[in-house]
Amino acid sequence: MACITLSGFPCSGKTTRSLEIRKYLEQRLGSPDYTGDNLKVEIVSDDNLNLERSVYDESRSEKPARSALFTAVKRLLGMDTIVIIDGPNYIKGFRYQIYCAAREVGVRTCTAHIVATPEMCRNRNASRDPGSKYLDETLENLLVRYEEPSSTVRWDTPLFVIPWDEEIPGDAIFQAVTSGVKKPPNQACGHPTTNIPQISVPPKDALQTLEQTTNTVANLIMSAQSSGTVLGGPLIVALPSSSTRIEIILPNRTLTLSELQRHKRHFVTIHKKAISTGMAGRAEMNWTEETVAQKFASHLEENLR
Repeated sequence: MACITLSGFPCSGKTTRSLEIRKYLEQRLGSPDYTGDNLKVEIVSDDNLNLERSVYDESRSEKPARSALFTAVKRLLGMDTIVIIDGPNYIKGFRYQIYCAAREVGVRTCTAHIVATPEMCRNRNASRDPGSKYLDETLENLLVRYEEPSSTVRWDTPLFVIPWDEEIPGDAIFQAVTSGVKKPPNQACGHPTTNIPQISVPPKDALQTLEQTTNTVANLIMSAQSSGTVLGGPLIVALPSSSTRIEIILPNRTLTLSELQRHKRHFVTIHKKAISTGMAGRAEMNWTEETVAQKFASHLEENLR
């Protein structure tokens, strides 16, 4: 039926708000005035998936945790369930992924931005039990990396901003998840229609784009390290031939050129094979510089140690 994505700083009060939203929705759904479908409300969170706060200490543990959350959400998405996603959801790409999964099964979506000041979040974290708190450096890293939801992008809309000192907009959220506009999957996420084959011939310049873009990303990482811009943590890479900006989470150490080149060759080999066999059509990758750069960034995050 619907998917409500909560987003906010760590310790901003998302769990409290998710419980308030669930309580409000269940009251409205159980009211004699409600004559719609019989719906249930489920919360998916780090806590009920037994994900410790320490998973956010490193990208290599955060990625599987995010994948577990996403899998749990997809399992619950359906016409008889309103799913509330109680997690940081601080990366806009992850929120977009959730949005597409929800549209794929034909359910409505909305986003709730839970607002609190960084200082409030620090104080709340400090007062938590050791097993439920973030390391100070992890908390600061997440605060810096947070990508705020925006009402100007389709995957964050409708967007409800809920400051720490205000009540939840219960009625507006209820209307959004029970009678809001539904968009078909192809309109929402750019999926091909049923008339278009899923596998298409790769563009002629696919191999050139693959080589040039991966070289560019590797060189930009080395340049950032040489200039002292970054040594571990998030790095924003701006591709010189476009306005595209890619975030890469690097390990907390100095990377060598030979190491980057090794991972580049591995990445290129995998996709070159796909090109040569004709199995790398636009359904798998659209072969723009931006897409190749994003794929390569994910490859580095998963494989660098």
